Amino acid sequence: MDGGARGALTEFYAEAFAEYPGARCLDVGAGRLSHYPQSRTWEHMSITGLMEFELQGNSQADDFAVRDLNKIPELPYCSASFDIVTCAAAFKYFVRPLEILREMGRVLKPGGVLILSTSNRMFEEKAVRCWRQTRDDVEHCLIYASFVHYSGLFERPLARDVTPLLAKVGIGDPMYVVFAKRSQ
Repeated sequence: MDGGARGALTEFYAEAFAEYPGARCLDVGAGRLSHYPQSRTWEHMSITGLMEFELQGNSQADDFAVRDLNKIPELPYCSASFDIVTCAAAFKYFVRPLEILREMGRVLKPGGVLILSTSNRMFEEKAVRCWRQTRDDVEHCLIYASFVHYSGLFERPLARDVTPLLAKVGIGDPMYVVFAKRSQ
């Protein structure tokens, strides 16, 4: 993702996080950057991802867990321990999406929010087949929303196009979010 798309995601996070002051957050599929706002409104942030050296370099995180969710689709956290769970542009690489979404739902408190973000940018060799076979941004959002729906743990998912203006005219990367609250 380019800077405009990352900035758009950060703006969306700031808006969403405002509803959860002092939240406990989890960023799944994280790396060096979590794209969270610079102004810290949350109490605690955990991250999980593949590369320890990248997770160690994430200055916003309070702790991290190295985890390959494609091998073991389990999050190493207690049930109902987070208010917000995010996954920035990584969900398209998970080979067991429903299992991972159920884990995300398990660690979310009732009423907590799940935020999946995506662009049409990808590592072709890593993305799952259904993602590679669809290039339309609406279809990508429908894939995410379908997984959220069929996990059975969330309220109706919503999608928002947060693409920066320049990217809408072809200069830069698009950005979309699919989000849903954990059912009570």
